[in-house]
Amino acid sequence: MIRSVLTGTGSALPARRVANAELAEQVDTSDEWIVERTGIRFRHIAAPGETTATLGADAARAAIAAAGVEATDIDLIVLATATPDQTFPASATKVQALLGIDDCVAFDVNAVCSGFLYAVQVADSMLRTGVHRRALVIGSETFSRILDWEDRGTCVLFGDGAGAVVLEAQESDADSGRGILVTKLHADGRHNDLLYVDGGPSTTGTVGKLRMKGREVFRHAVVNLASVMDESLALVGMTSADIDWLVPHQANARILDATARKLGLSPDKVVVTVDQHANTSAASVPLALDVAVRDGRIKKGHIVVLEAMGGGFTWGAAVLRF
Repeated sequence: MIRSVLTGTGSALPARRVANAELAEQVDTSDEWIVERTGIRFRHIAAPGETTATLGADAARAAIAAAGVEATDIDLIVLATATPDQTFPASATKVQALLGIDDCVAFDVNAVCSGFLYAVQVADSMLRTGVHRRALVIGSETFSRILDWEDRGTCVLFGDGAGAVVLEAQESDADSGRGILVTKLHADGRHNDLLYVDGGPSTTGTVGKLRMKGREVFRHAVVNLASVMDESLALVGMTSADIDWLVPHQANARILDATARKLGLSPDKVVVTVDQHANTSAASVPLALDVAVRDGRIKKGHIVVLEAMGGGFTWGAAVLRF
């Protein structure tokens, strides 16, 4: 059967690294307060010349190099972001130009923090049709540009960055072969007011700022994420005991711990980067994945589960054999 096999990963972070102590000089907070409630210690903040597209292109170059292919071998780019460079055109087309690719399918997907999972399912579906051979799937964000830096409840939580993977359509054994085994996505638009940006071209004509009711989001996240992971594993005849690594959306250390407990999963099997990167929205899953691949934790043949939940609400999971 044809599966989308992950052949390379990459990531990129802005040069500026901001510690909690620096934020405490700007808003009424402290390193202790942030660490206790979120587990976050650092985040990267984009400089004026760093954008969603430039970070995405840097992550893409690293993934392409890891896959051992050329940029011109890519015939599909799906970029997940809630912070595009412009209202239009798609930031994916800017990445395409930065990579020197003259022609390929390129578009953006917006499902906020779940965006990378949505992009993976879209690319996987297109690869399995046989129309495309090799896809670049990117999550890239510059959330610092939509934060209210006077709101200590949100501005300390987010950072900027990008992650990317190369997926290639390959023949794969149905029972033991590598590739994406299943993806499962959900959305429930009734919860818009719990996590949103208070602006947009069609409503206010402004970019707006991020607004969040943290306690309500936490409650939904733990339930939804555990549920969709159980659902995804069941579709391929697996349980949490079969997981080698869980690569979750890096929103909050408490959410990661609570979700692992609900699944009965050892914390040793959870990839955690939230302390170093904070919440990078659609970039957080591929960023964490790249870290764990490059440090050797994730090896060929491992069963890896990716999961995320974001504004909308949207949420989803993917099970793959690396």
